[in-house]
Amino acid sequence: MKKTLVLGASTNPSRYSNLAIHRLVEKGEPVVAFGLREGDVAGIPITNEKESFEDVDTITLYVGPKHQPDYYDYIISLQPKRVIFNPGTENPEFYSVLREQDIEVEVACTLVLLGTNQY
Repeated sequence: MKKTLVLGASTNPSRYSNLAIHRLVEKGEPVVAFGLREGDVAGIPITNEKESFEDVDTITLYVGPKHQPDYYDYIISLQPKRVIFNPGTENPEFYSVLREQDIEVEVACTLVLLGTNQY
């Protein structure tokens, strides 16, 4: 199983990051979560510290382009295989940075990918 980091995680059940955590857990995917506030979603703790998570395969991004530069170095340091840019997070500048690091860029909706078994 491939570990996913939900970056921009929220305890608010109306947020898509919250739904993504629930769906990942339902699918049996290993999940870690980072958000502005600590909390818990579907039994997954949300940390607000930039932890050095091990073996992160995918980062699914729920942080808007305006705030993404604060996370560039952090995301690259985790050396994920891919970063999913969910709707509203599109950022061509960051795509280039990631591709230079041989990190796959996917502009998609995590919820759709999970719902159609394309995750």
